[in-house]
Amino acid sequence: MTATYAAAGVDHVTLGAGPATFADVVAVARYGARVHLDPAALEAVDASRARIEALAQDTEPHYGISTGFGALANTFIAPDSRTQLQRSLIRSHAAGSGEPVETEVVRALMFLRLSTLMTGRTGVRSSTVRAYAALLDAGLTPVVHEFGSLGCSGDLAPLSHCALALTGEGSVRTADGRVVDAAQALEQAGLEPVVLAEKEGLALINGTDGMLGQLVLALHDLTTLFTTADIAAAMSVEALLGTDAVFADDLQQLRPQPGQAVSAGNIRRMLAGSPVVASHRGPGCTRVQDAYSLRCAPQVHGAARDTLAHAATVAGHELAAAIDNPVVTPDGRIESNGNFHGAPVAYVLDFLAIAVADLAGMSERRTDRLLDPARSQGLPAFLAHDAGVDSGLMIAQYTAAGIVSELKRLAVPASVDSIPSSAMQEDHVSMGWAAARKLRRAVDGLARVLAIEIITGARGLDLRAPLLPGPATGAVLGLVRERVAGPGPDRFLAPDIETITRAVLSGAVVEAGRSVTRLG
Repeated sequence: MTATYAAAGVDHVTLGAGPATFADVVAVARYGARVHLDPAALEAVDASRARIEALAQDTEPHYGISTGFGALANTFIAPDSRTQLQRSLIRSHAAGSGEPVETEVVRALMFLRLSTLMTGRTGVRSSTVRAYAALLDAGLTPVVHEFGSLGCSGDLAPLSHCALALTGEGSVRTADGRVVDAAQALEQAGLEPVVLAEKEGLALINGTDGMLGQLVLALHDLTTLFTTADIAAAMSVEALLGTDAVFADDLQQLRPQPGQAVSAGNIRRMLAGSPVVASHRGPGCTRVQDAYSLRCAPQVHGAARDTLAHAATVAGHELAAAIDNPVVTPDGRIESNGNFHGAPVAYVLDFLAIAVADLAGMSERRTDRLLDPARSQGLPAFLAHDAGVDSGLMIAQYTAAGIVSELKRLAVPASVDSIPSSAMQEDHVSMGWAAARKLRRAVDGLARVLAIEIITGARGLDLRAPLLPGPATGAVLGLVRERVAGPGPDRFLAPDIETITRAVLSGAVVEAGRSVTRLG
């Protein structure tokens, strides 16, 4: 993963016939970067369009060009009805329901659909491609709903709501957050509604773009969160008077899992030079082995990292794909295919939700250990100022536990389910959109669980005074104390959790650690 929060400084990305990058997706989806279309790729778009227009004149039926769709694929459509065919396709498929999904998700799926259009394999007009890019650049985000995609034949309903806005129907959210009629928004932005020609309706809605966009955003966020987990673990090890010996590089090399090596290295470097760790190292130490949540952190965090790497490989392959049905092949054939099936993306979305749940579960166990006077190596019960009068961080652990329980439910795979649709034409579907929606909730939950561990670890380190934390953990402790107060009588705790959750999600916690040491 190369995408970082530096993407916020990117004002535009260039989109050609080749694959977009992870950083491109994040820059456009999250930070509003504009899209520049490569002129050479637009020429290839025109070349494939010429092939579609030739087939539109053929008396033989061609799927999506002169026929109906799905179970109606054998129904021939006369030339004078084809504009209506495209309009009807988009209107009927824009059948989503439920709450609107996040703006960044819609922008991600639009950008990825645009990327596929730019491959020249879909047969759309270059004018339609330009209009789609202009919709993104104008900051007009079609209202897409929570439910509607089965993750097969593409994310049909979500993409149809976007295509509907392109034609001047439906609703959009403006850059300032207002929901307005699409026709009004297009007019105010100086954009003309698109009248779709043969094949263009299918080309705008047949793709895995919704699930893929959410996967790329999750990969971006989890890259930061997994490093944050290593930092949180180091703070807990230090505050619990745990040993750093188990993180030694030679011990980790005995099990050459790549993610484990990275996580162990991060924890080892975060603990380097710690007076707290040094205070109980040596012949007088009575600690033989730490609990698994401390000792095995690199093994669990590392497995999550390796899962992330696998998911990034799948996402990279999908970014290089030209998904539509039918497609225009490089030699000019128009061929039906099944590349729109979301299984590859759905599987890794589910796999990541499992890793997230397990990583959060281990984090919560470290938090609980810090609060239990029977296991915290001399720290006060619940890290309270006056235990009994004060409850300290007792209920913060409840919050973490409740989130972890939810994450376990979200870890149940969506991709093992299938509900047949379209009169049994689409008799096996991926449920990739549902897997993506689960993972977004899981990513948010993990950030909150880690924030609670960091708050708890920071208070534990404060209470080890006069012993000082190491330079790297001390930098993170300093960041926490810049934003929330240290130990003392009970106070309203929810704002502290939200504040540190924002610091986790923004990458500020990782940057604090990196200000002192190298982190993978």
